[in-house]
Amino acid sequence: MRQLFRKYVLNDLDLKVLALLLAFGLWWMLGRDPMVESVETAAIEFQHAPDNLVMTSDSPSQVRVTVKGPERIVRALKPTEIAAVLDLAGVNAGERTFDLGPRQISVPRGVTVQQVVPAQIHLDFSPSTRRTIAVRARVIGKFVSGYGITEISCDPATVTVVGPESRVNAIDTAITDPVDATGVVGKATFTTHAYVPDPLVRVQHPLPIRVTVTTSKSSGGAGQP
Repeated sequence: MRQLFRKYVLNDLDLKVLALLLAFGLWWMLGRDPMVESVETAAIEFQHAPDNLVMTSDSPSQVRVTVKGPERIVRALKPTEIAAVLDLAGVNAGERTFDLGPRQISVPRGVTVQQVVPAQIHLDFSPSTRRTIAVRARVIGKFVSGYGITEISCDPATVTVVGPESRVNAIDTAITDPVDATGVVGKATFTTHAYVPDPLVRVQHPLPIRVTVTTSKSSGGAGQP
C-alpha cells in the first residue's frame, strides 16, 4: 500500500497540486461570473445535401439565437462560434419543414440556447439536371455610315447549364454580356462571358466566350446592331 501511495499520489505531487489549484481557480472564476443572455446571429449550414437535388425555394441564410452563459464567455462570442446546422441526409424531392431548436444550434461549451427565430424553415427540393444550350451574343454600338452587321458567331457556341429540372428546361439560350462593336469595319473578335437570367440555374463550366462580329456595306445607311 505504501508503494502504491508513493507511486500514484506522491509521484509528481507538485504538478498535481498545481493542476488542482488551476482547476479550482477556473471554477471560482466561472462561479463568480454572472449569467447573461444575448441575441446573436447564426449562419445556417446545410450538411449532407443530396447531389441529385437542389433547393428551389428561398430560405433564410441566418437565424437569431438567444444564448445564455457566463458573461465573460458570452461577451467574447464570435460569429463563427455559433451555427444552425441542418442535416439534409435522406431528403427527397418535394417540400419539407425543418425545426430549428437548441439541438440544431452549435455553441461553445458553457453556453446554452434559449430561443431560435425562426423556429422552423420550409424548403422545397427539386431534381437537378443539366442541359446544353446555345449562346446568343448581345452586340451594341454604332457603325460606320453605310455598314451593318452581316454575321455574329460565338466560340464556344454552346454551354452546359445545371439547376432544377423545371427551371433548366425553361431556358433556351445563354446570353453574353454586351459587346460594344462601335466602329467595326470588316471583322473583329471580342472576349466576354455568358450567363443565364435564372438565379437558380448556373453555367456548369464558365469559360470566356469569343464573339466575332462581321460588318459589311449595306444599302440602308448607318447600320445598327
